[in-house]
Amino acid sequence: MESSRRMIMLVDDNRTNLQTGQTVLSEEYTVMTVPSAQKMLDALKVLEWRKPELILLDVDMPEMDGFEAIKILKDNPETQEIPVIFLTALNQSADELKGLRLGAVDYIAKPFSPALLRQRIALHLLLADQKRTLADQARLLQDYNDNLQDMVAAKTKTIVKLQNKILTAMAEMVEGRDGTTGNHIANTQIYLRGLMSAVITAGIQPEESSEWDVELLIQSSQLHDVGKIAIRDSILKKPGKLTTEEFAEMKMHVLFGVGFIERLEDGEEDSRFLEYAKTFAAFHHEKWDGSGYPHGLSGENIPLLGRMMAIADVYDALTSERPYKKAFSHEQAAGIIKEGRGTHFDPVLADLFEEIAETFRPKS
Repeated sequence: MESSRRMIMLVDDNRTNLQTGQTVLSEEYTVMTVPSAQKMLDALKVLEWRKPELILLDVDMPEMDGFEAIKILKDNPETQEIPVIFLTALNQSADELKGLRLGAVDYIAKPFSPALLRQRIALHLLLADQKRTLADQARLLQDYNDNLQDMVAAKTKTIVKLQNKILTAMAEMVEGRDGTTGNHIANTQIYLRGLMSAVITAGIQPEESSEWDVELLIQSSQLHDVGKIAIRDSILKKPGKLTTEEFAEMKMHVLFGVGFIERLEDGEEDSRFLEYAKTFAAFHHEKWDGSGYPHGLSGENIPLLGRMMAIADVYDALTSERPYKKAFSHEQAAGIIKEGRGTHFDPVLADLFEEIAETFRPKS
């Protein structure tokens, strides 16, 4: 059928050349003959439903020559992929090079050999088909990769969600052994998030805070007290003050927690989650004046994350009921943290806490 034949557009201002081309090519192709470059451009505008698959374009034409015409073709997304073969009586390599640089795929000299013309057209149609096939395959491969990435992302999200559930369950188990009430893990996460946001906004230690993955930090903070799982119930749940020996054992929960996390790190080449968790576990009981434990670090020798967790941890401990005490009010707890400025707590962070303290107030 005529509609199934491939369409070739022949553009030449010489009527004889148009008739010759029509005769040579019409047995195999549907040939559209056009007498000028401008009429070619006009015809392409109305041929939106069926563009020619190749254009034979004369170079030397009045008003608009082939060089001007191909620039317009290649600048238009609708026509830039149509292969263009120049027809020319010129025999100058500079003209051929100019045309090729403008986007022509070939040159055929006039008067042309019918057999050569058909062979060149067949070759460039084949190349165009292969180019389209490669483009289609590239799109299919990209679609596959996009879908694969979506599948991997979904699977990863599921795994991370499961890991978080396991960590939460572990943290809650530790919290339950401690005899605490009021959701210590969940509360400290809320307070820590508020402090992180304030630190980032205030530009405190920007070289570090600008690199934080906040969500990962919040998740990893669940393990800050994981070492308590190795502490005896008689100490964790004692309703009164601990003896010196008992307090010495209680302080060991920090080292137990760090050791536990380090065992998880074994064989993991890059785990920011565990690195964050270890920092929270190791340093949240250090004090600004060096009187904390387990290492007696002071000032900025204590990592920023540890100094922040110290405030979140103490505030929740103060405002929550424990086996050995009643819950303090928000005002009392905020006052104690203010009093600890420069001794227990980083003075800059203590001042920052005072600014945002109202956001810590437990909801009634």
